[in-house]
Amino acid sequence: MDPALETTVRTVLAKTAEVYGLKENTEVSVVLADDPYIHELNLQYRGKDRPTDVLSFALNEGEEPEIVADADLTPTVLLGDIVISLETAARQAEEYNHGLEREVAYLTVHGMMHLLGYDHETEEEREEMRGEEEHVLQLLGIGR
Repeated sequence: MDPALETTVRTVLAKTAEVYGLKENTEVSVVLADDPYIHELNLQYRGKDRPTDVLSFALNEGEEPEIVADADLTPTVLLGDIVISLETAARQAEEYNHGLEREVAYLTVHGMMHLLGYDHETEEEREEMRGEEEHVLQLLGIGR
């Protein structure tokens, strides 16, 4: 994996965690995938027979977060998984005339917003979620 993309993902996750007051022991899994892989997941879990840019799988939808203990018995809160298609991200970056790192940053924060309970089913929800995403990206100095 490109070290710059890994740094971008880690930086966005850390800033989102800071902004939303997530504890240091909160865990999020991120998979950087290709279109065939995310296409398969999109079909299996959403019934959509096409690749997409990002999928989020919250482990605590409507429930208390799952907590596990690591080897030294420190509790870890499992927030969920984010899967990003780098192929789709690259196409979108070109379409929106910005770099791949900026697109991956946006997709990472978008995935985190879903894990934190935000959605975009209605126009009001979409506007609120987009505002939250842009707030985090602006704090990181990542603009459009």
